[in-house]
Amino acid sequence: MDYLKNIIEKLKDKKNVFLTGGAGVGKTTMTKNIIKQYEDDAKKVAKLASTGMAATLINGQTLHSFLDLGIANDLKDLEHRGKLEISKKIKKLIQSMDLIVIDEISMVSDTLLDMIELRLKQADFKGSVLVVGDFLQLPPVVRGNSEVRFAFESSAWENFYFEIVELTHIYRTDDKDFIELLSNIRNGFVDECIHNALNEFIKPLSENLSEFTFLFGKNSSASLHNKNQLLHVDKELHVKEAQIIKHLKSVKDIEIERFMEDARIEKELELKIGVRVLFSRNSWNYFNGEHGVIVNIENNFVYVQKSDATVVKLEAVAQSKSVWSEKSVSGKKEIAEEALFTIYQYPIKLAYAITIHKSQGMSIEDLIIETNEIFAPSQFYVAISRSSNPKRLNLIAPKKQWRDIVFVNQKALSFNKDL
Repeated sequence: MDYLKNIIEKLKDKKNVFLTGGAGVGKTTMTKNIIKQYEDDAKKVAKLASTGMAATLINGQTLHSFLDLGIANDLKDLEHRGKLEISKKIKKLIQSMDLIVIDEISMVSDTLLDMIELRLKQADFKGSVLVVGDFLQLPPVVRGNSEVRFAFESSAWENFYFEIVELTHIYRTDDKDFIELLSNIRNGFVDECIHNALNEFIKPLSENLSEFTFLFGKNSSASLHNKNQLLHVDKELHVKEAQIIKHLKSVKDIEIERFMEDARIEKELELKIGVRVLFSRNSWNYFNGEHGVIVNIENNFVYVQKSDATVVKLEAVAQSKSVWSEKSVSGKKEIAEEALFTIYQYPIKLAYAITIHKSQGMSIEDLIIETNEIFAPSQFYVAISRSSNPKRLNLIAPKKQWRDIVFVNQKALSFNKDL
């Protein structure tokens, strides 16, 4: 089936679409292709997500920012903060869109979807909505001991009448046994067979840990491991500072810092010849999560040798944060995207450790997972599904039972089965 053509036809027929599927099936690639087709046809697309990090993966912005929701958590909170009524500016902005894309829908709560529906109704939105994600991955962030409530638990979910398109072919690996194992883990299923299969990945660690990428649940663990491994490389330290260009004077430094954290951009990238790095975005000659070794640092270039022995000559690349605003174009007022700031940095990061959360979208060949830092539903699935080569996958022996690590939210599981 030509999924891209099918989805485009549905959207252009004014139908809303829910694009789903497990990890590694190409949801992000498909989403970017849909956006490209719309933009190539001079159509306006709002690229949105509930968190800053998810938004940066599609070069978009947060739902709260685009829809002017402030920091409200629900409709009552929106009213309390004086933002229940839509402003003329936001109404015009929403009306101008042909397509609204909401990525990582699993991280959107029921109350946030209520607010989204309100804004689209207030603006009399005539376009289509594409929501993308897998409810058996990262859930909405909740405060304290509050119950997790997903977008599909909102009455607004039914009101969107989403047509479901599920991608099933996993591109990240072609190991059939591993693909079946991933399917069981995604569904939180553990029996004796799964238990034994996972135990097979508990192996003596290589003496040279620098060959592998550790996945941790905590930022502090990942940072400490990276620093320790960097110290072991007896070469000159090169520090590449991110270059920041503000296009508007009103942009606050805190906003830039938050964007850099979300977009996995290092403020000061510490490098040495000989260190292992991960590419942190996709290009024609490397992919997000691919390993390489720095072989030279000269002037404004960093040379990275990949596992196939080819050398990539890297320079700092630009990543911008944009907002939609009304501008005067040839004497005529139009809604257009406007860059707030642009950051130039090399698209690499130290490969020794990364958090599970920041591994979103990555395919990693040489992988070690610290299972004892798994604390959230579906977190282990997100971690293990990063592996592109099960033969190079190691699991740190858990202190708990596998069934206490391979767990999912039961509401998300029931919803997915009903699909």
